[in-house]
Amino acid sequence: MAGRKPKAGSRTRKLNDKSSGSVKNKLREASQQASGDDASHLIDERIKSLGDWRGGKLAEVRRFIHEADSGIVEEWKWMGTPVWSKEGIICTGETYKQVVKLTFARGASLADPKKLFNSSLEGNVRRAIDIREDEKIDAKAFKELIRAAIKENHRVRDSNSKPSTKPAANPKTNADEKPLQRRSNKKEEVILLSGGNPQIAKGEGDAPVQAYIAAMPGWKREIGERVDALITQHVPKVKKAVKWNSPFYGIEGKGWFLSFHVFTRYVKVTFFAGQSLKPNPPGSTERGKEARWIDIYEDDLLDETQMVKWIKQAAKLPGWMS
Repeated sequence: MAGRKPKAGSRTRKLNDKSSGSVKNKLREASQQASGDDASHLIDERIKSLGDWRGGKLAEVRRFIHEADSGIVEEWKWMGTPVWSKEGIICTGETYKQVVKLTFARGASLADPKKLFNSSLEGNVRRAIDIREDEKIDAKAFKELIRAAIKENHRVRDSNSKPSTKPAANPKTNADEKPLQRRSNKKEEVILLSGGNPQIAKGEGDAPVQAYIAAMPGWKREIGERVDALITQHVPKVKKAVKWNSPFYGIEGKGWFLSFHVFTRYVKVTFFAGQSLKPNPPGSTERGKEARWIDIYEDDLLDETQMVKWIKQAAKLPGWMS
């Protein structure tokens, strides 16, 4: 989310050490997230490290973004992605071999009279601008799009901050997963456990997984739908199940390679052989052994390109045998 800062002593601090190695190594060290001056420094280094027209384009759109609104904050997320935010994410700046891609978090809700959006047009939430080497940017129209994105973020924040008409959760419940409320369903009522995680009966196949996803509250449902769709698309022989109130994905005879779970503020996507993935997903603990994960928050953009790479790698590795 906007403004989430790295902990003191985090790996991003190493960037100020001149002995930390090459620019690429520095960027690799900063694979978690940063905001403010730390993030700005990382974006500077990214632009320098590109060493071609992409660096110039990224620097140019960065300047336009800050000219549109001086209050915009720079962040660094998702294994090294520049992010610009104000009251939520405005857009990200990714670089590929042929394009510089600017993905607007709520682009589908923005008016675009100059037709700047030319990529990711099929979705219901995001839109993107792919800029090629020989293309010029309409600075005026682009700045208007940035301002419109800020207004949309403000509208969404205001809408989300309105008092809820739902009854308050029982204050006596503890951190263990215990029933808090029921989600209406024509066929049955689904209990939402602590953190909003759906309670779905243990079962094999796609049906219980889809029941779980359908019961995921609010914005988290879209995350579940996208992760499930990416797995189904890129792992045709995937085996699905719900265990311990979480969807599991695996390969017959090889075990489970991925699961996800709803928490109060985020969705946790866990790779059971995450230590063997390149690059490693950012989340880990000493007790987690081989597992690594990524926590996806409401204002985060799901990096589908990286997610697909992890999914393909994980599906080829020996999984967790339950």
